[in-house]
Amino acid sequence: MTFVVGLAFGLLFGLVSALVAARLGVWLPVASRRASTSAGVTGANPTGVEPAASSATVEEALDSLSIGVVIAGTDGDVVYRNVVARGLTGSLSADVLIDEAIEVHLKRALDGESGRQTLDLYGPPRRVISVSASPLSEKGALALVEDVTERSRLDAVRTDFVANISHELKTPVGALAVLAEALSMEDQPEVVHRLADKMVDEALRAGRAIDDLLELSRIELGGEAVKDVVSTGLVVAESVDRARPLAERRAIDIVASEPKDRSKVVGDRRQLVSALGNLVENAVKYSEPGTRVEVSTRTDGAWVEFVVRDFGMGIPERDLGRIFERFYRVDRARSRETGGTGLGLAIVRHVADNHGGEVTVDSTEGEGSTFVLRVPAAPGLVVASMPEAG
Repeated sequence: MTFVVGLAFGLLFGLVSALVAARLGVWLPVASRRASTSAGVTGANPTGVEPAASSATVEEALDSLSIGVVIAGTDGDVVYRNVVARGLTGSLSADVLIDEAIEVHLKRALDGESGRQTLDLYGPPRRVISVSASPLSEKGALALVEDVTERSRLDAVRTDFVANISHELKTPVGALAVLAEALSMEDQPEVVHRLADKMVDEALRAGRAIDDLLELSRIELGGEAVKDVVSTGLVVAESVDRARPLAERRAIDIVASEPKDRSKVVGDRRQLVSALGNLVENAVKYSEPGTRVEVSTRTDGAWVEFVVRDFGMGIPERDLGRIFERFYRVDRARSRETGGTGLGLAIVRHVADNHGGEVTVDSTEGEGSTFVLRVPAAPGLVVASMPEAG
């Protein structure tokens, strides 16, 4: 990989040098030596190629690159920008910051100093731009401008994953160590059995945390969702099946209404099932035994809404703005009892964002909550009424 990158930048440097030579009226020593050796002549343009034609060819090659190229002459004035560089600079405030960084680094490069800077532009949209500059062997200086937003995002996801998994596994792993130590010193069968059960619970908790973190990282790394046409009935059925075992253990009835209009959505089926499944499981976890959870869909032709309603403890108003954050738990005691990791609603939010939709919640403490996952409907969907939930 390093060899390929080095080769690519070597070729780029050669192209830039050729362009600078053509722009500034100076021909490369290598070209001159080759021409002198083969033709036995010397001169300002011994290659026989017109400077204008050579410059046009090199410019076309530079315009095909995916990074911005800016070249300055010895006086510091910019003599060339390729297509990408022209697109990254302009009149917007963020573009002005990029222009300033290019100017600063080109001046330093003209003094013989190479440098690099990363600009974090909050937008919208948020962008991360890398600006680097170095002196050219002939005349002038070269600046490279690259949009590294996606690379930065992936690095952040990896860093967050390591930090999050370390944080979430610390408690169950520590508990397992304590329980194992206690078990090794215990002889009474009843106590041994109780300690073993607790070890199993902690191991399962660690497993759930790992599964949720992997799911969240997979969705984040996946970028935009797959644009398939998916039946809403299929999404509801798979999501309910996923939550059914938990509901049976807690004696909670899941009532799923069959979509009457056979509506379809545009998106990634696996992500949608993951999001809706998390909403249903969350509703089950925070409902009292003997109650029910309702799952339904509705559409206005342009959007489809998956609605999950429970009649549980509800969410305090002070917590409504934070429930979609990673690891945020409204009731930590209930989360530990039900095995919640605090990642389910974060997964739902990321899936909604990936589909260009949104997730909202309406909750009254002591009466229950209604979550709505809104995603684009498939083209040609028959318009049906979109009644209010509840």
